[in-house]
Amino acid sequence: MKTSARLSGIATIVAALMLPAGMAGAQQQSKPQLVTNEAMVAEVTRPATFDLKDPVAVLAYVLASLPSRVTVYPTENYYYFKFVHGGVPIAGNLRLDPRDRDQGKIQLGYYEDHAEWKKDGFEQGLELGAREDVLVERVESLVYRVTYKGTSVVFALNDVSQIKPPAGAVGPDERLIGPVFDESAVRFFLVYNTKAKVFHYILDETARVPDALVPSPRSDRLLVGKRTGFAFYRDHRLDRKILVGVFERNVLQNNYFDGPFDQLPDNFIEGETLRQAIVDSDPTVKGQIDRLGYFEGGEARYGINPYMQYRSENDLLAVHRCATDRRVPAAAYYRCFAMDDAGPRTVGRPLALRELRGKAK
Repeated sequence: MKTSARLSGIATIVAALMLPAGMAGAQQQSKPQLVTNEAMVAEVTRPATFDLKDPVAVLAYVLASLPSRVTVYPTENYYYFKFVHGGVPIAGNLRLDPRDRDQGKIQLGYYEDHAEWKKDGFEQGLELGAREDVLVERVESLVYRVTYKGTSVVFALNDVSQIKPPAGAVGPDERLIGPVFDESAVRFFLVYNTKAKVFHYILDETARVPDALVPSPRSDRLLVGKRTGFAFYRDHRLDRKILVGVFERNVLQNNYFDGPFDQLPDNFIEGETLRQAIVDSDPTVKGQIDRLGYFEGGEARYGINPYMQYRSENDLLAVHRCATDRRVPAAAYYRCFAMDDAGPRTVGRPLALRELRGKAK
């Protein structure tokens, strides 16, 4: 489950630490927000004032805690929030899904925030609308008003339609699917390589990257973000950086750094572009997915996560070895940046290396 609130106490602190690039300016902040232990203590000792198992009560709390207008930065239209309820950290989201928001629907999901030392706890997810006295109105293109019992909040979806990759960042064999704004605040361009039949997330460097990318001591082609843990490879052929890894623990914790697979450019996918690319890369799903990649029933979605879930920087060296291995055919070069499925005790390995070893047998 993916996981908003003019939050107070620790919830405000957590949200402040995760502010996407540009939001600070929107909130007139010129300095970093100070985070104190005092505020955390005050929040976790605050008594619960609403029933967590009542999703409409949670919605009422979230709407009442927000300013009158907010920005939904992630491109799959999730507005994330966190708060502490009776000493238990809760994570959640409101989502204005392009498939039903114009029919007056909004999705609400929330759950006990993940931690390695405990089993998954309570979680809730459902669709809200007129039946629950929740009014969802389209104000204008990419702007929606959500109202419950007299409390209204305007949700402005992130219009990234004018963000274009720089000249030379998309190869001649590649098709641009669209711009991606991840909940980590890192921006990407999702492309599909029609020759290699793989997807890539290309780092968007047309704006300041909200992370410090540090070269690996083993190869300066590999760069790892100090904040996000995102790992990139500097392409030998084009002036760009390809996402090749996300830290496995972030995926297991389902946090803001679990990778951009869940932030596709839903509002900006043209026609059948995405479906055609998915089917071209994986013919087994032909006839099973809609234009946005959802399977029949609309809950499960085809995952576009070509990058590795790495456990240490040493795992990432497989990408560099592949990209510099003279045995890898030139036509398979970009298959070095897409991984095969990892087993329970292994991380993924580049498709080109797997295929090379398969031929050697």
